[in-house]
Amino acid sequence: MSTDQPIRWGVIGPGTIARTFADGIAHSRTGKLVAIATRNPEKPGLGENFPGARIVKGYDALLADAEIDAIYIATPHTGHAEWAIKAIRAGKHVLVEKPIALSAFDADAIYHEARKAGVFAGEAFMYRVHPQTAKIVELVKSGVIGTVRIIRSSFGFNMGTFRPDHRLFATETAGGGILDVGGYPVSMARLIAGAAEGKPFLDPEKVAGVGHLGQSGVDEWASAVLKFSNSIIAEVSCSIMAQQDNTLRIIGSEGRIEVKDFWFASGHQGGVGRIEIIKGNEQQTVEVKEDRWLYSFEVDAAGDAIRAGEKEFRHPGMGWADSVGNLRVLDQWRASIGLEYGVEKADKRTANVAAGLVRRGNSIPQRQIPGISKPASVVTLGFEFFPNFAAASLTLDAFYEAGGNVFDTAFVYGGGKTESIFGDWHTSRKVPREEIVLIGKGAHSPLCYPDVIAKQLDQSLNRLKTDYVDIYFMHRDNTDVPVGEFVDAMDAEVRRGRIRGIFGGSNWTRERMEQAAAYAAKNGKTAPAALSNNFSLAEMLDPIWAGCVAASDDEWKTWLNAKQIPNFAWSSQGRGFFTDRAGRDKQDDEEIVRCWYSDRNFQRRDRAIELASKLARSPIHVALAYVIAQPFPVIPLIGPRTIAELEDSLSALDITLTPEQVEWLEA
Repeated sequence: MSTDQPIRWGVIGPGTIARTFADGIAHSRTGKLVAIATRNPEKPGLGENFPGARIVKGYDALLADAEIDAIYIATPHTGHAEWAIKAIRAGKHVLVEKPIALSAFDADAIYHEARKAGVFAGEAFMYRVHPQTAKIVELVKSGVIGTVRIIRSSFGFNMGTFRPDHRLFATETAGGGILDVGGYPVSMARLIAGAAEGKPFLDPEKVAGVGHLGQSGVDEWASAVLKFSNSIIAEVSCSIMAQQDNTLRIIGSEGRIEVKDFWFASGHQGGVGRIEIIKGNEQQTVEVKEDRWLYSFEVDAAGDAIRAGEKEFRHPGMGWADSVGNLRVLDQWRASIGLEYGVEKADKRTANVAAGLVRRGNSIPQRQIPGISKPASVVTLGFEFFPNFAAASLTLDAFYEAGGNVFDTAFVYGGGKTESIFGDWHTSRKVPREEIVLIGKGAHSPLCYPDVIAKQLDQSLNRLKTDYVDIYFMHRDNTDVPVGEFVDAMDAEVRRGRIRGIFGGSNWTRERMEQAAAYAAKNGKTAPAALSNNFSLAEMLDPIWAGCVAASDDEWKTWLNAKQIPNFAWSSQGRGFFTDRAGRDKQDDEEIVRCWYSDRNFQRRDRAIELASKLARSPIHVALAYVIAQPFPVIPLIGPRTIAELEDSLSALDITLTPEQVEWLEA
């Protein structure tokens, strides 16, 4: 884009903040307001509030407008992620009013889309690109107050009375203080903690929050303490029903810095911002005088980045990692006080983040698994690490849309949370149950007994919102119990119709599997016909968790090839061994070192790196392709925590290794 061509802006959501941003465009050097999208073009005052701009009916019409380069999204919070992703997919640059999304997971999805589309995306914390903020950072780095030890910051106002019709009091519009204004003190604290360390920002090691939830369920006032790795403590607070002093205080070993209304800088239409430096009885005022309008800095920071072909704000603006990290703190703060918005729950979040229909794709191939009547995707999705339905549904949606249909759950995962999330997902999305291959697991240590299986399956099916699983694994083995008792318990569930495919052992040895099969044959019972043991190009040397069993060595491969028993392999990519987290000179990750470091594994890693270079891929892709290329059925379990991680894993599925390449990797 030409360096003198104005960035043609369109605005979605013609509210108060949109009018303020329009003023910023009018007083900028890079931008031009072209159009305003509204669902109610007949609303009085639109022309006066946005002079010179075309009024476009409907947000989709603005996305299709060829005269628009960039879109500013000023809808209520709940529409930010949806319209940001839609705008990005339409090829537009986007600037999204803070918070860019309801959670760090949603924000990560937005930036992933922007990365794929090659467009600019930013979160509109306008104060971060104002010269006053740069001056505060400069003062901290200069050591004028010595070593930073404590940061205190607040942003709070008083609405006066409960107003059930106002968005700030509605859980369905993600109201309350944390999401509306809490991001300001948190973002400033992370900025200052980073400046003290010589970094753009710093994420806290610990977040502990408290808050008051009002009658509508949103936070009306709340505080949090952030502990950083450089020993800085930050105390932040926000409110919508309590007027606070809204002063930033940076307390050092030799003095403190105070800034009133730091987010407002030198004022909406320009003016003088004041930074107070207090050392004992001495006080110095650093004035930051600016004639430019506050929001024009934001318009030009985005405009300069777009013109330069950059995809995110320059520091101290909110870059992508900074933005996601900020929301991660807000997520932890909300979790501390038990705040989950109604709009995040399954009965309201019934479509994917871009509000489209759940679509089936074919980027994930399918295969026939012995004992399962329906086709199954060649990889299985595990999702035990997500904190709630809203976070997990992003990955579940993306996996299903790409053609995935095998899902791994377990009675113990998150105390049943994973099972409940899956139940909410497939029912809210109305995914036909007959399309799904669902894995359940029970009888985990210390409750690894046959009589536990039926009781836990009762609870699992209730959480999963189904009356059967396709595959069931005994999650651990208990060799003190005769194997026949486990077979009897599993056979009973098959006969009841609650297991309609195959069952087997997760982390079971070959010997116990053979004993179980022999018992079943002798007594007319259903035999175990599946495994869920570790299998990877890197052989697990020491169990990751007590009771774990790996099936990667030569004897196991010979047995699996002879039996052709499907193995749903966990940690199939070596839990980071094939990434930059591992290396002969890297000893920081205790688990990787203990479980995977051996000469043989490093030789395999070297060959995976060599082959990946020839294929223009990553070693971790080769590791996954190796698992799928076995001459016996191995179905790898993948556990991505973001859509980006999911798509990265799925990109390995187009690698087809020859038997010779598999043999060479093993060597």
